[in-house]
Amino acid sequence: MNARWGVCSIAARMRTSQAITLAFWVVSSIIPFSSGAAAQQEERATPPSQSSPVPEMERLAKALVGDWNTTETMERGDLFPNGGSRQGVVHVRLGAGGTTLIYEVHSDGSAGKLDGMLVIWWDKDANLYRVFVCFNNPRHPCEMRGTAHWEGDLFVNDYEETVKGSKTPWRDTFTFTPTSHTLVAAMKAGNGTMQTQITTKATRGHAVW
Repeated sequence: MNARWGVCSIAARMRTSQAITLAFWVVSSIIPFSSGAAAQQEERATPPSQSSPVPEMERLAKALVGDWNTTETMERGDLFPNGGSRQGVVHVRLGAGGTTLIYEVHSDGSAGKLDGMLVIWWDKDANLYRVFVCFNNPRHPCEMRGTAHWEGDLFVNDYEETVKGSKTPWRDTFTFTPTSHTLVAAMKAGNGTMQTQITTKATRGHAVW
């Protein structure tokens, strides 16, 4: 009787030991996985950390680098008789060793599909930013788009577009908050005033590409 109890006791201890070992293995396996998942989630929630050796580009990068969800609104007028809107995503990153900023946009809506990018860099000799753009226009996809500069906390891009056969001044104006930016595209009207044509509001998000 005592011998059988002893055997049972030893078997019970062995089963308990095996159970503890198994539990330890499961916990040890889960903790790294959970930590890795949490780290990935935190990484997705945090804007990419990029820096530039060019102070002027560093300032622009701090305002724009990251992923954004966008809503565009077109004002009723000659360009958009019925108005219009689009929703989409923007991804902004530094390129070429931090010397250029690449602003990629994908959106769609009643105003039509838009795929494009802006490339911005600092021209030290000219003491201004230069802007190159490409959009989904098969006939004329890419062009230089004027120059840009800061006006206080506003980043503005002045350029010309052909409207009804005439070169017409345009201005894109970016305003910033820590979690959003707004881009207003305005065209010079016949009376000399700048009239808003498109307003794009962007909030930080997780763009899907």
